Amino acid sequence: MHILKTLFSRFDEGLASLALALMCVIPLVEILARPLLGSGIENASVLVQHLGLVMTLFGAVAAERYGHLTTLAGGVTAFTDATGSRRAQLARSARRVFAEGSAALVCGLLGYASWRFVASEREVAHALAYGVPGWWIQLVMPLGFGLLGLKLGARCFADGPAKVLAAFGFPLLGFVLGQHFDGQALPLLPLALWIIAMLVCGAPIFAGLGGLALALFWQDGMPLATVPLSHYQITVNPSLPALPLFTLAGLIFARTGAAQRLGNLFLAMFGGSTSGTVVAAALLCSVFTAFTGGSGVTILALGGLLLPLLREAGYPERRGISLVTSASALGVLLAPSVPLIMYAIMARVPINTMFLAGLVPAVVMVACLLVFGGYLRRGGLGKPVAANVANAANGLAPRQVGSILSAFWAAKWEVLAPVVAIGALASGLATPTESAALTALYAILTQALAHRDLSPARLGQVLSDCAQIIGGVMLILGMALGLSNYLVDAGIPDAAIEWVQGTIPNKFVFLLALCAFLFVAGALMEIYAAIVVLVPLLLPVAMSYGIDPVHFGIIFLAAMEMGFLCPPAGMNVYFASAMFGKPIRYVAVSVLPALLAIFIGTVLISWLPVLATGLPSLLGR
Repeated sequence: MHILKTLFSRFDEGLASLALALMCVIPLVEILARPLLGSGIENASVLVQHLGLVMTLFGAVAAERYGHLTTLAGGVTAFTDATGSRRAQLARSARRVFAEGSAALVCGLLGYASWRFVASEREVAHALAYGVPGWWIQLVMPLGFGLLGLKLGARCFADGPAKVLAAFGFPLLGFVLGQHFDGQALPLLPLALWIIAMLVCGAPIFAGLGGLALALFWQDGMPLATVPLSHYQITVNPSLPALPLFTLAGLIFARTGAAQRLGNLFLAMFGGSTSGTVVAAALLCSVFTAFTGGSGVTILALGGLLLPLLREAGYPERRGISLVTSASALGVLLAPSVPLIMYAIMARVPINTMFLAGLVPAVVMVACLLVFGGYLRRGGLGKPVAANVANAANGLAPRQVGSILSAFWAAKWEVLAPVVAIGALASGLATPTESAALTALYAILTQALAHRDLSPARLGQVLSDCAQIIGGVMLILGMALGLSNYLVDAGIPDAAIEWVQGTIPNKFVFLLALCAFLFVAGALMEIYAAIVVLVPLLLPVAMSYGIDPVHFGIIFLAAMEMGFLCPPAGMNVYFASAMFGKPIRYVAVSVLPALLAIFIGTVLISWLPVLATGLPSLLGR
């Protein structure tokens, strides 16, 4: 009975993991079936896209159970929650009820709006594949939002009838309000103030963005179903399945011994002194972040390996924590970074072009971090790493070719992963989704068979973790796109172009102002939400100054790297605080030099467009 209860309570986790596994398998079957049979699975790409919808909604429900839904208040309230007085406890309880109850109510509104969207789609009744109606899959939207509302409402109280009443009452109230006021014009100001308050108190970001999108459409008396329509459109975007599949590959490398093997290779190549270890750590973190997407996984995977090595090399602990935390924010510009793919989708730029465009700027950002961040400053940098001292005593050169070759051979499968990811896509042999599926399969096979680091149980956990991460991200993206669509329909980009050109006539001054604005935006917005909300608004403005969309994308993502280090949205600070056992304030202050360095790098990239556009132009991409 207990086993059945456990399975039922985690069916969302299992369903999301199964959907993700099928998203990987179907493209691989397609790759094999096309040359052998001439045709593959009927509407395979559409099936994969709709499996992404299932994974997103149920992955988000699973993420809620483990507390993985992104909020703004995690860092904001960290300083105020330290006291344990009764008054403080009551304040925390009140804040929790308001935040979680408000989020549950928004879920009820989204559940109603999704139900209206599915009802309209049912009238069209188009089939996905093999006669399966599309609206059958679309039903996961009202079901998913309903379950999220139920779970968020239940968090309002610890136990008893109040917990049950809140679990059902808040989402049901939202559903009834949506049904009663749908199509009517409501005032925006009180709704906006309520949304801001719930975000500050700790409500998930998706609820704030979704609530604001609903409020904006509500004030104009427009159908609420427009918001879930936006969520549906971005979730079933043809290129979007590449996001969870590349993330899956990155998580597999992060949860196995790949980090250790890559660390040994970079240290063998660049080690020999403290400065060499610093360079190796920065490069390793950047490369690893390209696969993990800058979500903080790099800090968890490499922090325990690199900080002891830096300390052993005579590097101060605080600067070591700062280096690992800040270098883990880089790599967003390197393929197959998820934000890089996300920008390509939003800006309608070829993904392989963005992959090429990010290579040189990524190197520039690492160089700026090391030089302008002061991590290569003299003062304790002359002490050789202890392991190299031992090697020298035995007559071995620290950077002996044999040691490098040995480390390369041990990490050969990890080193070849980017070749598989980029090669399949750049060669034209595979679509972005198929390339991502190949990369995920490559990660599974190499770690399970070549290294025997990936057991079936660990693979199942990685599938679940990946579904939760992408589920939470896609919820934010879907709600942000609804908000972005409203702003575009309201003519905000055109008004912004006119105002900015009238205020800032000089292109280089505009680029400097753009970098400063994106720095602030990155501190306040999660990177994926920033891409969906800001790119449609800022890209037309940038193009009006003659800035290429590819160049703008590199500027945008480089500036967003600063956002990883700035509370309240700077998740790297929180991950580093948890990983190294230091206060948030300690980590935040330690990365201040890195913020200046990354800002300098971003301005440099913005003023020298050839850094971003040179390689794609040279290779004709």
